[in-house]
Amino acid sequence: MSTEEGATPSSEDIKRKFKEALEKKNAHHRNGESHLDGDSAVHAVNAPQTRREFRRKSG
Repeated sequence: MSTEEGATPSSEDIKRKFKEALEKKNAHHRNGESHLDGDSAVHAVNAPQTRREFRRKSG
């Protein structure tokens, strides 16, 4: 079955095109650096951790 102009493409053809597009997308995504050796600028919290106290309004 050949795909002629005006004819609908077969489901195998559509699946193949989607698979090629997905492989292209994933290959493009994997080219970047992972930055696993990077270090965060934040190392500690600013304030000491205390237990929060909630009070009801009295009046």
